[in-house]
Parts: sequence; structure tokens; C-alpha cells
Amino acid sequence: MPNEGMRKRKAVYILLALLMAAAVWLYVDNFGNNGGPRQVEVELTGIPITYIGESGLADRGLMLLAEGSSETVDLTLTGSRFQLMHLDPEDVRVVVDLSKVESAGIQSISYQSSFLDRRFSSNMIKERSITSATVNISELNNRTVDVICDLVGNVAEGYSAGQPQLSQTTLEIRGQSEDIDPVSYVKVTLDIGENAVESISQSLSFQYYGENNQLLDGTGIHPTVQTIQASLFVYVTKDLELEVDFQEYPGLREDNLDYVIRPGIIAVSGEAGLLRGINSITLGKLDLMDLYSSDVKRHTFSIIVPEGCENLSGVTRATLEIDFADLERAHVTTERFQHINAPSGKQVTILTGSLNVSIFGTAEDVAAVTGEDITVTADLSSYSGASGTYNVPAVVEVNTPGDVGVSGTYQVQVTIQEETAPEPDDDLEE
Repeated sequence: MPNEGMRKRKAVYILLALLMAAAVWLYVDNFGNNGGPRQVEVELTGIPITYIGESGLADRGLMLLAEGSSETVDLTLTGSRFQLMHLDPEDVRVVVDLSKVESAGIQSISYQSSFLDRRFSSNMIKERSITSATVNISELNNRTVDVICDLVGNVAEGYSAGQPQLSQTTLEIRGQSEDIDPVSYVKVTLDIGENAVESISQSLSFQYYGENNQLLDGTGIHPTVQTIQASLFVYVTKDLELEVDFQEYPGLREDNLDYVIRPGIIAVSGEAGLLRGINSITLGKLDLMDLYSSDVKRHTFSIIVPEGCENLSGVTRATLEIDFADLERAHVTTERFQHINAPSGKQVTILTGSLNVSIFGTAEDVAAVTGEDITVTADLSSYSGASGTYNVPAVVEVNTPGDVGVSGTYQVQVTIQEETAPEPDDDLEE
């Protein structure tokens, strides 16, 4: 019997010979006898044509008809077997651009072929079943139909809403007669949700309906717009309090006033969003210092409601009747004086010995003020280069826990002079 080892070596030699033969066959099949790649062909059939620019056709009153227009292309490609074995027919694109079509009729338009896989190019196309696409262009018919809005949802209790407002109430549609003639109207649906408390506005797509409210699929219909804006304004009625903005001062506070506004409240209707957070209307502003100096006890204001709202009360003017309920006036004499911002290198002497100050506030706060509680301060910042005697404006301050104001303007007399050097001490000279 042959040696077992010899049999195994023989099997290996046979396997190597087969592999070498296969390699030679692959080489010759792919590169030919001259060493260059062997070219093979592959035929791709039924490649669909993609049409672009159809929306522009509709704008020009035209449309592409499937009947009579090329639908597919057959291509024959050439390349190496190794290269073409990686070709995926789904990567081949054939595109016809309709953007330059201006008239109706059967026309021939060249197409562009391309490959999604960059390993392939249009140079590999050897033959084409057609050199250009045949397109059947037809004029669009048009008609105008009504736009209907279907409202879904509800407004919250205490709120109200009117009819939905549409950006347009009719719509022009284009297409073949058999496609657009069955359309009776188009409908948008505005969903405001549950218990709506504010206005809503949405851009909505629409659906086509025929007779007997039958829903149509819309195939072959070209509308002039793709969406319609629908809005619903939600309103609320509120009672708003009328107020006056008082400019306060020490001793002159709103708490010192006894006043009434007639009417005190008005009813206003408006969009919920506009009136959200608004609970009052400010009629105007009153300076309590001016009021303190005046004998006028009655003021009239125009009632101006927030923009976009309606005054339901029918009253356009309000009256303020006002007086000071607890305001006491008194005169207090003080002898407390000081000065600030004295000129450098100069001596200042306040000549005024006492000053009668007019104060006001509640009876309790005014009664508690004494002369020791009042300080009069002369500001010399405008007298930096002056010398002599001057009447200088002064600020009066009341230093008590109470809320007390000062009325009137005040000044004190001061003398400004150069500082004198101290005389020498005779005892030190001896």
C-alpha cells in the first residue's frame, strides 16, 4: 500500500494546481491576453424617468400627462466584469427637467443620467434605448371653489369666540377637466383644543370634497397655494378697576387722601391674550405736591381702554373727587444749622440764628416735631472762589420717625472769609 504521507502530499499538489488554473482563468477573463482589462457589457432595462419642475409647469398653466410621455429608459453599460458586478440598478438616475417648457404639445427633451455610486460615470453608457424623452404637455383647466373651515374643540367657560377667519375664502385649482370638475369645495380643519382661553392661528393643509360631501383623493389637481391660514379670535369680558397714579412725597402719601373715582369699574371686552394679566386701567398721574398747593378738588380723565379692546360700559370719562383726609400743617422754628462743601482755605460763619420752617403730615407726626428735629444745611459748592456775605440756598430735613414733609424754599445768610493765621503766643517768645 502507498505510504499515507505520499497520498496527502499528492492531494495538496492537486489542490494547488486547481487554484492556479482558476487564477489564470480569472486573469484571462478580466484582463485578456494582452494584460488590459477585458470589457464586458450589462443591460439595464426599465429604468424609471424622474420628471422635475412640474410645479413650475402648473404656474404657467401647463401640466405633464402620463399618457404619451416616456416612462422608462434602457441602458447598456460597458466595463470590467469585476467593476460591473458591483453595479446596483437602484443607483442609476434618469432625470428630465421641465422648467423650460413654455407651451403645450408633445415634445422631445433630453435627459440626464447619473450614478449615485461614484465608481461609475456616464462614460460607461454604451447604448441608450432612447436619446431623449417624449413628454406630453397639456394646458391646465382652472376653476375656483369655496374654502370651508371645520372648527374642532371648544372655548373655556367665560370666554367667547367669533367665526374662524381664513386668509382666503376661495381657491383656484388647476388640472384636467376630469380631475377638477368633481371638486365642489375644499375644507380645512382648525382644532382649538379643549377649553381654549386664547386666540389661535394655524397654517392648514386642505382636502378636496365632491358632491354629497364625498372626500376626493386630489390626484391630478394643482392648487395655486398649498396651505391656508386659519385664525380664531377668543374673547373675554373683564371688569377693570380705574386707578390714578399718585406721585408721593414725604408727608404727602396716598394714605393721606380721601378720594373716590366715578365710575370705579368698567366692563371691557377684548382678545384673551390682550387682557391676560390686566386688571386695572390707570387714568393718569397726579402730583400730590401740586395738589397740596392747589384748591382744585375735582379732576376729570378720559378712559382709555387697552388697544384692541372694547369698552362695554359706554362711559368714556371718569371723575376723581379728592381731598386730604389727615393732613396737618405747622410752623416750627429751628436753630440747628450746618454747611457743606466749604471753600478750601476759607472760614465760613452762618449768620442766620433761627429759621421758621413750614411742615406738613398727619396730625400725629407733625405734633411730634420740635426745633431740635429739624436741620438746615447750606450747600456752598457754588461759592468755591467767593468771599463776603451771601444768602445761600438751604435744604431742610426733618429727622423724626414720622412721615413729615417740608414746603417752601429756604436760604440762610453766611459769611465767607480768608482764614487768618493765629497770633503768636507772647509767653513762648519770651
